[in-house]
Amino acid sequence: MKRFTSTLFLAALIASALLAGISATAAWADKKLPAPQTSGGMGLFEALKKRQSAPGGDFPTADPSDAELSNVLWAATGLNRGEKGWVVPMDRGLPPYVDVYAALPSGVFRYDWKTHSLADISKKDIRANLGLQNFVASAPCSLIFVANIESLSAVKNDSLKLQFSAVAVGAMTQDVYLAAAAMGLGARYIHSIKEADIKRELSLNDGDSVICLMLLGK
Repeated sequence: MKRFTSTLFLAALIASALLAGISATAAWADKKLPAPQTSGGMGLFEALKKRQSAPGGDFPTADPSDAELSNVLWAATGLNRGEKGWVVPMDRGLPPYVDVYAALPSGVFRYDWKTHSLADISKKDIRANLGLQNFVASAPCSLIFVANIESLSAVKNDSLKLQFSAVAVGAMTQDVYLAAAAMGLGARYIHSIKEADIKRELSLNDGDSVICLMLLGK
């Protein structure tokens, strides 16, 4: 009887552990974002007038909502017409060759423009290991812009690959600034980054290039 009871107890423990593992896996599955706002809101020229970099020394530390993050990521590189049309220009209409990662307190995610979702990359909070300025670590959200060089295999000149990526990031970060201004979020472009640390944390390919960060907060 004792052996039977012990067996039941052990089985219950194993079942509990399995259920806990399943729950944890579910919690860290890819996250579908709310549909982005595509109409209404602040006018373009008013957003241009309000576009600015939030001060680093007093950067806002409240988390953007899922809806706000959805709007910002869509503005950065989302689809805006059919299955092949993006809010920013890409060379020869290629699919976006700059990946956007979101470093949050809960972990790191990569934006998937095809499904408008966040792909789970890591459960680690890497925000303190991204930029050279101290205030970067306190920003609730850091967007990391990475040139995915393999996506530009059709371009044979390596310097052109980086040029095309830099032009794309310029358009993407400006769109982030405008979306942030329209929603009253703080945003700041950061070029002084710890590229080697970021590449390691994101397990990037050797050819990939981390171009910049953009901090978000409210």
